[in-house]
Amino acid sequence: MDATEFRRRGKEMVDYVADYLENIEKRPVYPDLEPGYLRSLIPSEAPLEPETYEDIMRDVERVIMPGVTHWHSPYFFAYFPAASSFPAMLADMLSGAIGCIGFSWASSPACTELETVMLDWLGKMLHLP
Repeated sequence: MDATEFRRRGKEMVDYVADYLENIEKRPVYPDLEPGYLRSLIPSEAPLEPETYEDIMRDVERVIMPGVTHWHSPYFFAYFPAASSFPAMLADMLSGAIGCIGFSWASSPACTELETVMLDWLGKMLHLP
C-alpha cells in the first residue's frame, strides 16, 4: 500500500467507522453465537496471497461483526462505560502512525515527558500530594 492508496482507504475507513457508530443501535448488542463459530467461516489455512481490501472489509461484516459485542451501543449496559469519541479515534490513528515506544526517555523523549506531565495533571485533579 502506497501513500495514495492509504489516503483513499483511510477515508473509506473513516466513513465505515462513522457509519458503524451512527447506526450501531441497529445491530444486536450481544452476539447470539456458540464458541467456535468463526472457524467454519474462514479458511483452515492462512492464505498464500494477500486478499484485496474489499474482500477483507466484506469479511469484517460477514465474519467479525456478527461476533462482536457492541460496547458502544446505547443498549449495552454491562461492565463499565466504554464509549470512545471521534477525537480519541483520531488520536489513536496519530499515535499509531508515530509508533512511539516510550519505555524510557531515550526511546522517546516526547512520549515519556508527556506521560509524566499528564500524570502530574491527574495527581492534581485527584488532590494527591
